[in-house]
Formats: sequence, structure tokens, C-alpha cells
Amino acid sequence: MNHAADLASGKGHTDENFPVASWLVRPDARAPILAYYRFARVADDVADHESAAPEEKLALLANLRAGLSGEGAPEAMALARVARERGLDLVHAHDLLDAFTRDVTQLRYPDWADLIDYCTKSAMPVGRYVLDVHGEDRALWPLNDALCAALQVINHLQDCGKDYRTLDRVYVPQDALAAAGVATEALGAARATPELRGVIAGLAARTMELLREAAPFARHVRDARLSTEVAVIQRLAVDLTRGLMHRDPLSEPVHHGKLRSATLALGAILRHGLARIVP
Repeated sequence: MNHAADLASGKGHTDENFPVASWLVRPDARAPILAYYRFARVADDVADHESAAPEEKLALLANLRAGLSGEGAPEAMALARVARERGLDLVHAHDLLDAFTRDVTQLRYPDWADLIDYCTKSAMPVGRYVLDVHGEDRALWPLNDALCAALQVINHLQDCGKDYRTLDRVYVPQDALAAAGVATEALGAARATPELRGVIAGLAARTMELLREAAPFARHVRDARLSTEVAVIQRLAVDLTRGLMHRDPLSEPVHHGKLRSATLALGAILRHGLARIVP
């Protein structure tokens, strides 16, 4: 069996769709966030590896889980040490492993509710962990959960063609495809049909509903630097979702370039800073 690191994609925290422990975050919070990210990155790479057998993936994920409570993968043991030092709850790490295990064992999602249920393990714990690192009120979790679920669905829609072609994994709900008369195999085409585009646009619209729900999140975060990062993430997510309503992720780029990301982030920082000064 390989070590989990042997299946690494080479992707780092600066390569993600949304900021991870950016310069906006307090310096003392960066280390625990990056420890969680490194743990999540290696687990994600295991689950998404194109050629590793499911049995090997599950064994490597089990080794990561073992590292959270004793001896196992070094990334998990490092996170466990940080959690002990900071008094952080490792449930957020265990939840992620549940999601990555589900990635290995479940290739289709019957409906939106099942997809959001997946997000309760794959996305919501990430934001909850960051809030815990900053000592924020857990009453913010519902707002966090809406934003994190939206980020996850955005990623799924952006990568729907690649996920199908490389992993035979489809997060697009089966009932949405069926209602539009679209076969799952349509995700493997070079270009989406009008019907598939309608499905993607409809799911993007539901994602925008999550972002509307999450809109008050940033202004309720006490830590000013984290609050600003949340505002930036919200702005990037809204822009990407609008793009998915009108663009074809099978044939068109729907990720932000560096200039677009920087422009949107700067605008969000300025607007959010003004809003905190002038309520």
C-alpha cells in the first residue's frame, strides 16, 4: 500500500478556488488553519486519485483517521497536536474523513437534499474549524454552513465534466438530470447540450439562494480580519455562481483568473471595511 502522500496531487493552499489562510487572517491563526488544510488536502488527493483502487483509498483514509487519535498518517498526527495545543475539536477532521470515504463509495447523488447532506461533512466542517480557531460564537454555524455548502456546489459544477470523465463521479443530482431528459453520459461530452446547461444553471440558482442566506455572515464575525476574508469569499462565490448560470463548464473556463480574483477581492475589502465603519 502507498502512503497517502504518495498520491499527492501537488496542489497547495494557494491553488484553491477560494482563499485559505490568506494574509487577511491573523498570523497566530494561520498555523492551525494550514495544519487542517494539509490534512484535508492529502485526504482529498487520496479520494480523488484516478488510478488507486477503492480498497487502497479506504485503507489510507483509515490511516489518516488513526493518526487523529494516535499513530497514523503524519498529516493527521500533526493536526492532532495542533488541536491539543489549541483546545480544538477534532470532530471537524473526522467529518471530512467521512466525506472522503463517501467519495470513494458513492458515485451518484439522487437529489439536492443528498448533495447538501454530503456538504455537511465535506464543506461545513471547514468553516466551523476556522471559526473555532478564532474563538467565534458557534451561533454563526448556520451562516457558515450556507456559505460553505455553496462553495462546495460551485466546485462540483465547475468540475462536473472532469469528475465524470476521470472518476465516474457525478455530484449533479440524478433527479435534476432526469427531469431535463439528460443522460449522465452527457457530462462526458466536449460541450454541454442546452438541456444540460439548463440543469447546471438551475443548480447555480439554488446555490445563489445559499449565498443569499449566507450574506449576513461576514458582518457578524467578531474578528475583523476573518470577517474581511469571509466577505471576500462571499464576493468571489457570488461572481462564480453568476458565471455558472450563463457559461458551460464543459467547454468554457468558469474559474477566476488571478486578475479577476484580485479585483473582486479588493472591491470586497473596500466595501466591507466601509460597512464596518459606517453601519
